[in-house]
Amino acid sequence: MATGLFDSPSSVVRDTGPAPADEYRALAGVAIAAAALALLSPLAFIDWWLAVVPILAMVLGSVALRDIARRPAALTGRTLAIAAILVSGVALVGGLSRLALVYAAELPAGFERLSYAELQPLPGDPADAVPETARAADGRDVLLKGYMYPGKQTHGIRQFLLVRDQGDCCFGGNPKITDRVLVQLAATGGIDFTPRLVKIAGRFHVRPAGAPEIGGGVLYHIEDARPR
Repeated sequence: MATGLFDSPSSVVRDTGPAPADEYRALAGVAIAAAALALLSPLAFIDWWLAVVPILAMVLGSVALRDIARRPAALTGRTLAIAAILVSGVALVGGLSRLALVYAAELPAGFERLSYAELQPLPGDPADAVPETARAADGRDVLLKGYMYPGKQTHGIRQFLLVRDQGDCCFGGNPKITDRVLVQLAATGGIDFTPRLVKIAGRFHVRPAGAPEIGGGVLYHIEDARPR
């Protein structure tokens, strides 16, 4: 191609054809999965077992980074994986810290924790046998977690059965006698029925009594109780 009078050879524009397209790299599927779980990681603020969500997100994020490092020409998504790990880490630490604070604050001074496992008879004992762990708590101030057994009253409840799980309280089951605790609230106030887990603090007693309205009786009581 001829040049003009004032053109220099260095200023000539040469047509080299279209520039080659950048090589395509796929977004790593593991990075996408890690990001999706990272969005759900605040669930760790609700309950201990939900901490598995951010933990799994962090694991998948780490796997994604490893895969991308091994195949940099084929995979992308490093920034997404790093973001998933950071978000999940913050949610995990924050959620566990909050749950630890709640766990520490829910127990009143001078009270001790009691679980339904401590109220169960030993293997081979009769179904209504009171174990030594329950007798040892007789007369003590305790905190017990359970579910309200539904009755006719739904508001301003002063006395109710606290049962071990939702299968007993919400699906028409008749809970075992060792899974029932008759709660008598303190003189002031009452509570409304809820299907959620409730925490009851009060004085624990072992005292067999009849309760024909629930098809049986009770062995255990919590008196002068207050919800936490």
